[in-house]
Amino acid sequence: MIIDNKLIKISAIILAGGKSSRMGKDKALLDVNGTSLLTTISHVAQQCTDEVYIVTPWSEKYRSIVPVECNFIKELSTFQGGLMAFSEALNYVKSDWILLLACDLPFLTVNEVKTWVNYLPSVSEKSMALLPKNEKGWECLCGFYRGNCQESLQSFISSGNRAFQTWLNNEIVEELKVENKQVLFNCNTLEDYYNISNF
Repeated sequence: MIIDNKLIKISAIILAGGKSSRMGKDKALLDVNGTSLLTTISHVAQQCTDEVYIVTPWSEKYRSIVPVECNFIKELSTFQGGLMAFSEALNYVKSDWILLLACDLPFLTVNEVKTWVNYLPSVSEKSMALLPKNEKGWECLCGFYRGNCQESLQSFISSGNRAFQTWLNNEIVEELKVENKQVLFNCNTLEDYYNISNF
């Protein structure tokens, strides 16, 4: 992908291996406006990056609902959290930048992500990630990580840690300014789902 006359390879990693315990049903398959959440986020990722990877233990369940070009990575550390899933994916994904996404972002749009992509050439070389921020900390599962972050991540996990926020708080991260905060909304509960279904 060429941005500001620079050739930058960007891959997307979509995490779709959670328990969906607060939802009570598989979030990836939830229908919003006639399309499943995983289908929607896969199409957004495909139009904004060079390649798309979906990390899940259940590739057979999802293969028919995503673009055929999407790659699946078998998640081995089932239900151990997004940080472990991301770490596993980095063994297979080699890019300058990685767009890491949760599968439950119903309002994320192609135009929004393409705007974000244009910020990448201006990110300091010292910064490991470009992420939105909220009142609780970084939006870990909707932003960009440098492809060479694996060494730092492996070291962090080896020390017995599993918390995304703790890892990021020990690294240099630039804030991705997002005007329309709605695009960062995660559909985590049945109440969330009913609200977006009636949006």
